[in-house]
Amino acid sequence: MKRNIVWLMAITSGAAAANMYYNQPLLAAIAQSLDASVQDTGLIPTLSQIGYALGNLLIVPLGDLLERRRLIVTMLTATALALGIAALSPNITWLIVASLLIGTTTIVPQITVPFAALLAPPQVRGKVVGTVMSGLLIGILLARTVSGFVGAEFGWRAMYWIASGFMLVLAIALFCLLPKSQPAVIMSYQQLMHSMLKLLREPVLQKASLTGAMAFGSFSVFWSTLVFFLEQPPYNYGSDIAGLFGLIGVVGAAAAPMAGRLADKRSPRLAVAIGLIATAFSFLVFWLFGYQLWGLIVGVILLDLGVQVTTVSNQALIYSLPEEAHSRLNALFITFYFVGGALGSFLSTYGWNIWQWNGVCATGLLMLIVALIGLFIIREQRQKT
Repeated sequence: MKRNIVWLMAITSGAAAANMYYNQPLLAAIAQSLDASVQDTGLIPTLSQIGYALGNLLIVPLGDLLERRRLIVTMLTATALALGIAALSPNITWLIVASLLIGTTTIVPQITVPFAALLAPPQVRGKVVGTVMSGLLIGILLARTVSGFVGAEFGWRAMYWIASGFMLVLAIALFCLLPKSQPAVIMSYQQLMHSMLKLLREPVLQKASLTGAMAFGSFSVFWSTLVFFLEQPPYNYGSDIAGLFGLIGVVGAAAAPMAGRLADKRSPRLAVAIGLIATAFSFLVFWLFGYQLWGLIVGVILLDLGVQVTTVSNQALIYSLPEEAHSRLNALFITFYFVGGALGSFLSTYGWNIWQWNGVCATGLLMLIVALIGLFIIREQRQKT
């Protein structure tokens, strides 16, 4: 597998995933521009993640059934159209619906990751998956930085137009450079979806889905409310400064290849536990030291490091299962993953409204406690069967 193809897949994954997160530093500006409440504006990231879960459940399994390059290019083009609709939104309702469409169509990373795993030799599969996943999370984090500055300088609509154009450029590049694939299975779409019900019984997938969903939910709890926290004293920052915290998180996100190597050489389950503990510790730092800038910086690094290690290690676990089901396994994993993200975004607004920053930190910690309990309970169940 050529290195330039790996990096192209990593860039594609990051750019596509970023589409759901451009909105987070812009939420305050969107609320003011469209005369919307914090509660209504909070539906933008929530519906984006619900749409992503739907797209993963209904579209990503087609990666086992169809030629992957054509599917990737088609979905990038659809995402470009959805982003254009968001840029033209006349009110908050239109933007919420457009956010759902963006989430549903921008599922290219979850077709790309199993494609990369299929192309990579088994002895470096974890490293390749880690590199592509590193691109994905770095894209998510840089999305906040880019959109924060674009929103401050040109307005929130400009960010959606720029993202739309970038999707079209990527679609052309991938059509020219990606290798073609052969379908992994021959069956109808109905049979494909029915087969996913059987995969749900796999304990490895169950554990990965629960721990991944709760870890990413805690991630969303923090990032969905950060811009509102930073608007208040003692910080009084705007969207451009809020977006800079995404750059800080890249330090943690860069750990993905290391997590992949750990999964290759040691135990993916051990790496999942390490990731969850690091993420939980980040919320303790936020809670105790969040009103000090150094506390926020250290917490962001730990948060993104922990979530990235957890995600890559979980995917190494599910890719140890039969490769003809990789797209369906990944679809189920990421569906639950982003259901957790949507739940985190939803709960974060309630935590913020009820108890402000303390409520946000408590919500994130509770989700991680659920993940740690699931990690050990599901392992015990598997050992008995």
